[in-house]
Amino acid sequence: MNIAITILLTVLMFGLLIFFHEFGHFITAKLSGVRVNEFALGMGPVIFRFGRGETQYAIRLFPIGGFVSMEGEDEESDAAGSFSTVSVWKKIWIVTAGAVMNLLLGFVVLIILTASQSAIGSTTVAVFDGQATSSSLLQVGDVIKKMNGVSTHIDNDIVFAMLRDSDGAIDMVVERDGIPVTLKAVPFRTETSEDGITTTVLDFKVLAREKNVGSVLHQSFFMTGSVARMVWSSLIDIITGKFGLNQLSGPVGVATAVGQASSLGFRSMLLLVAFITINLGVFNLLPLPALDGGRLLFLIIEAVRGKPVNPRYEGYVHAIGFLLLIGLMIFVTASDIVKLFQ
Repeated sequence: MNIAITILLTVLMFGLLIFFHEFGHFITAKLSGVRVNEFALGMGPVIFRFGRGETQYAIRLFPIGGFVSMEGEDEESDAAGSFSTVSVWKKIWIVTAGAVMNLLLGFVVLIILTASQSAIGSTTVAVFDGQATSSSLLQVGDVIKKMNGVSTHIDNDIVFAMLRDSDGAIDMVVERDGIPVTLKAVPFRTETSEDGITTTVLDFKVLAREKNVGSVLHQSFFMTGSVARMVWSSLIDIITGKFGLNQLSGPVGVATAVGQASSLGFRSMLLLVAFITINLGVFNLLPLPALDGGRLLFLIIEAVRGKPVNPRYEGYVHAIGFLLLIGLMIFVTASDIVKLFQ
């Protein structure tokens, strides 16, 4: 695909996800009686700005983020509509609303994708491949309830459990003829990729379910949770050293993924949007400085101790966190560029 179109699609996608995120903060602030001084998409110099009521709306030059500037958010203020004067529960509502909007957007996109499928998968074993090894313990008709101690609600949970396994022996709990059965070390074939990562190969297919409103909502809800769990698991893998920081992707990596997805069609693009917006929602709730999760942590401390942390000290923590995040973004972007030329 033409690089200009890829860049445009990437900017539009980021703009959409940022808009939903910031709109969550904006609308909950308004509903809570907090004055919003500016609603901005992008960072850096202003390209376009207009005012309506008490709020300035702006488009800024660099499409890498956005913000909702609230009265009294980062400093003490006794002015009417100040963020610092509303209850801690309203503050929590406002701070978490952006991530919640991203998760809701992902859920809605997955509903659209699931509803457009010809069939919906289940967790019931339908048929084994010709060289299946798991059939030594599994049986056709088994309903898979747990894999390596993790509950399986949809077929994607099975796939994710296989990707997480590396030794080809998975402990399972299945429902067989209505009775729970524990299966120890169900054997599967493994494959090792060129980068040395070993994965377990799924050797059976699952039964299709009837597609109706209930099954579509069920599949979409648990698919949202499954993607969120992937984000957490990936972060844990990076922290524990299973994967390196060079396997993270930034804007350049996302642009590459957008180009690949768009060449595969609209459905692939929608699936990418769902994955990225859920990723954004989960990542923003991490208890790290400068993220919504970091602000949430300070609000939880405020709720427990009955008074807020000194805004000046909290501001220092978020400022340091912001600089570290910028540093991480620079590192990841450089890594993405290097990958392009490998």
